[in-house]
Amino acid sequence: MTKADCEKRLLDLVKERAYREGDFVLSSGKRSPYYFDGKQITCHPEGSYLLSLWLLEIARECGADCIGGLTLGADPIAGAACPVSYREGYPLNAFIVRKAPKDHGTKSALEGILPANAQAIVVDDVCTTGASLFKAIEAVEGAGGQVVKVVVLVDRKEGGGDLLREKGYDFRPVFEIDALR
Repeated sequence: MTKADCEKRLLDLVKERAYREGDFVLSSGKRSPYYFDGKQITCHPEGSYLLSLWLLEIARECGADCIGGLTLGADPIAGAACPVSYREGYPLNAFIVRKAPKDHGTKSALEGILPANAQAIVVDDVCTTGASLFKAIEAVEGAGGQVVKVVVLVDRKEGGGDLLREKGYDFRPVFEIDALR
């Protein structure tokens, strides 16, 4: 299945399962006339598989060897991409960035596999301000990895993607919010 085929089917799934119009309060406290619930795609068998295939093509293009991001948005994405990548012959390690470091054991802010000098794709289901993505980027770079791509399923086009690009990150949404309306 090509990347374009994955995008077409993913867009259909996003429109039918994850995009809603109405009056919503976002995690930032801001009101919005629409809501995107990415977990309806990233936790769905077909949605997570298609997104994983799409991400695998991105990983090959940019030479990534691992994938992950801030919990909770990135968890199902990285968790699905890891075994799909293995099956497809381009294995990607997965990692999770905690919102706060553990207060026991290794006291790590990172879980999973992020080797020194890793070439990482940082993922999330949605980008609004980019705060979650920047937190994950900071953790990856703090652990000695390099962020080679930042990918989200949907960019709400509220400044986060532009800020990531301004800071020099290669930001790539699968979809921008306008494609869903």
